[in-house]
Amino acid sequence: MGGNNKGRTAPKALVAIVRRPALRNLAGGRRSAFTALTLASYPALLAAAVWPLPATFAVLVPLSYAAEAMLPGRAARALSRAHLGATVRFLSRETAAVVLLARLTPGRPLWFAALAAGLFLFHGLRAVQTWLAEHVDRRHNQMPVVTRNIGLPALRIPPAPRRALLNWRGARLLYLDVLAVVPAAATAPMGLGWTGVAGAAAALMLEIAAVVALLAHARRARHLGDRRRVLAAVDDWVAAYRPEVVMYFSGPVTAVYQATMWLGTLERITPRTLVVLRDRPLAAALGPTTLPVVCIPSSVDLMNFRAFDGVRVALFPANVGNNIHMLRVPGVRSVFIGHGDSDKEASFNPYTKVYDEVWVAGPAGRDRYLRAQVGVRDEAVEEVGRPQLAGVLRTSPYAEGTAPHRTVLYAPTWEGWSDDLFHSSLVAMGPAIVRALLARRVRVIYKPHPLTGHRSAAARAAHRKILALLRESTAMPHVAVTGRKPSLYECFNEADALVSDISSVVSDFVASGKPYVVANVAGLPADRFRERYPAAGAAYLLGPDLAELPDILRRLGAPGEDDMAAARRALRAYLLGADHPDPLARFEEAVRRAAARAEARARSLGLNALDPVVHE
Repeated sequence: MGGNNKGRTAPKALVAIVRRPALRNLAGGRRSAFTALTLASYPALLAAAVWPLPATFAVLVPLSYAAEAMLPGRAARALSRAHLGATVRFLSRETAAVVLLARLTPGRPLWFAALAAGLFLFHGLRAVQTWLAEHVDRRHNQMPVVTRNIGLPALRIPPAPRRALLNWRGARLLYLDVLAVVPAAATAPMGLGWTGVAGAAAALMLEIAAVVALLAHARRARHLGDRRRVLAAVDDWVAAYRPEVVMYFSGPVTAVYQATMWLGTLERITPRTLVVLRDRPLAAALGPTTLPVVCIPSSVDLMNFRAFDGVRVALFPANVGNNIHMLRVPGVRSVFIGHGDSDKEASFNPYTKVYDEVWVAGPAGRDRYLRAQVGVRDEAVEEVGRPQLAGVLRTSPYAEGTAPHRTVLYAPTWEGWSDDLFHSSLVAMGPAIVRALLARRVRVIYKPHPLTGHRSAAARAAHRKILALLRESTAMPHVAVTGRKPSLYECFNEADALVSDISSVVSDFVASGKPYVVANVAGLPADRFRERYPAAGAAYLLGPDLAELPDILRRLGAPGEDDMAAARRALRAYLLGADHPDPLARFEEAVRRAAARAEARARSLGLNALDPVVHE
């Protein structure tokens, strides 16, 4: 398998290798140009002020601001390391403005002295505002526990200030000096030095207003810094809620969809469920839910959370290192539920053997672990169906006459964490697939994986090319879904067919009973491809040259020509489990069994076993 993977990924790796130096050279040239322009503008300003050349100075001021605003982040960080940070650079421009005013109005020292004093006070207030903004931000957004759908009246949590009040701090505030520098540069030749002073006063008034507002917020939120009080309040609320099940998730914001996909299912089961997150940004990024959510970044705080004492089942949608902290909680039965069944390596990861149970949709998931031999015991595998698919319709809008055009959903997977996991068709075939569909006057819905382009510049380029193709085609209302809405399953219901890669998208689409096409990126013989990837057992296969696509589209549009219809019906039960009982009921019953096993084990080990927490 390893050798075949490498053969399949070589063309994509080659594309990446060819493109990256050019991208690096372009980016490097851009950084160098803006860095040189930024550095050159400040001595030029000072020279124009000393000479004095007011007209030249007036031209250089906006150029210097523009160069500063366009300076790439990497170049700005390099200048800071060389002690030429943003504050030094802005002070240099301000000093030049004061010098120009002094040279042009030698008999009126009041104006340039007042301008210098105003700018000095501006920087002092900027430091105060920045400190206060960071202080208030920590109080509101860096509490030891972040919650959603949890009422904590005892804490009297005040409303958070407007984000603009918190975001405008530090180097961003430096640009307020434009109120003083630009009028001084523009009007100094006319003897109107007071305009620069008036601008400095305006900047000071803005700073004072922001400082006063932040002081009020800091006063109202001062008790939120009491770590023990906040932890105790949340712990007491959760203990009163008496959660029976927790869904535990950790990871980057880009992976939050892995937890979000389970929220609807967990809202509909009877056992009381708590969502436990470990990374602060996830609390805001998690999808809408009525479930209580607690985010506990500290592992020490998590393992000392008393409210978990009654929990008997922990559900894990992802394999991440932070799972170890929940796995250590005694008396809790750990269950890996994953974030979609597929034939990709993520669905038989060796890490999975750390859990007490591994839940899969149907027999295909069990067989996958048996074939892989990664240490997951067969008795640990439970087939629970896919409750998320309850809303997937088995209807074809075009075939039933409810849509004027045939719609094809193109939903490629992402590039993976390494080239060995590179199942995506996006780089090698993506734009060509979309171009071919557009040429056949097919309406296209393009829904890429949320992590598309996360690792590969070539994947990002292919993604942008597809977006451009859809924008340029005005024949019908094509759709590019790059956000949370519409959901993948809503896209399923809009589509008459799917083009995708080896991923859970394919397995889930089988629930619709509609035709699907799987990209055979390496051009493997059909029998070998289907043997390796059972989810493609009822798929039309599409090679890298797309030669099969015209015939596939013809078959999908001609009655009685869909040769794979019977195979899809047979594959559905193998991939997703039986339709009866209802997958949601099967899932809830699996939760109850896991809780009963946890309780029995707790009693056998002499732990503080509670009454069964999941009631019949």
